[in-house]
Amino acid sequence: MEDARGRDRGRERRLLLKHEVEEFLFLEADVLDSRRYADWLELLTEDIHYWMPVRRTTTAREVDREFTKPGGVAFFDDDLATLRMRVDRMLLGRAWAEDPPSRTRRLITNVRIVAGDGRGEGAEVTVASNFQLYRTRLDSEEDNWIGRREDVLRRVDGGFRLARRHVFLEQTVILAQNLSSLF
Repeated sequence: MEDARGRDRGRERRLLLKHEVEEFLFLEADVLDSRRYADWLELLTEDIHYWMPVRRTTTAREVDREFTKPGGVAFFDDDLATLRMRVDRMLLGRAWAEDPPSRTRRLITNVRIVAGDGRGEGAEVTVASNFQLYRTRLDSEEDNWIGRREDVLRRVDGGFRLARRHVFLEQTVILAQNLSSLF
């Protein structure tokens, strides 16, 4: 009887954690879509690593080389200082690719907790999710990115903060005018 109750409590904890993780990711998407970039920076840890490797078309035998490796060529390989600089450029109107600003909508799906329980201050949870980022700008620019993200969320002050984000696009060729969006 106690084993069944213990399993039920474990399932309940996992469901509550998944809900809390999803709420964080959905809030983050809303903050970015609302262009509240300064608020977005508050959702990051001091040691954030924000990375998007380049994807290549490879043969089935070379699938392990499909994405560039950390330390190699990447679309983004940012820390907090770099992300602050990017946000400051957008907020101050110095990012020509965002003046006038883009209109975006982020859809986050298939959220899965890969590791960690997120209990206690400093505890981490590794989360995998899929995303679609739709962007339109001016009267004719329209971009659509689809991919997966591997995030590490860390509990800070009772809530989660983003400590690591690795973004893997499905595209091998970027047809967009720029990559000024935050994924």
